[in-house]
Amino acid sequence: MDDDAGPMRSVLAGVLLLIVAGGVVDLLLDAPEDWRSGHVLYEVGLILGGVAGAIWLWRKWRRAEGSATVLRRSLEERQRERDAWRERAGQSLRGLGEAVADQFQRWGLTPAEREVAFLLLKGLSHKEIAAATGRSERTVRQHGVNAYQKAGVSGRAELAAYFFGDLGLPSEGGSRV
Repeated sequence: MDDDAGPMRSVLAGVLLLIVAGGVVDLLLDAPEDWRSGHVLYEVGLILGGVAGAIWLWRKWRRAEGSATVLRRSLEERQRERDAWRERAGQSLRGLGEAVADQFQRWGLTPAEREVAFLLLKGLSHKEIAAATGRSERTVRQHGVNAYQKAGVSGRAELAAYFFGDLGLPSEGGSRV
């Protein structure tokens, strides 16, 4: 598991070891005549409890380490998949971004309108765009309205459909859905 757990493990192991050692030493020093007395049974119970606690904690730590290892491997695999997808899709996405930017230019969008329209296409809300661009939400809305008018669309859905309406997943036979 993480190195941060090491000091806590050491402290817990030390405490349990002290309990077990203290109980054993106390029993030996007492040298009881009757091993079935309450005092002796109590100390034996502490010793056995310390040993049982140590075993229980050790097993839990081992399971947690195994789970953490599995999770780490899974995360690394997902990250490799993500990186591979990004690599494969990167050129296509760059081409799509350039095509969108070219169309925005043809529509005569101002730089501010292009930025807002692009962020709207990415799915950001007006509030998120305002925070990201340092504009007021009202200004962002107005840039969006201006972009929609220049593009000849009625809103965000039609703007997205303009660019992605023909986008489809390939079917099993290779044709587009």
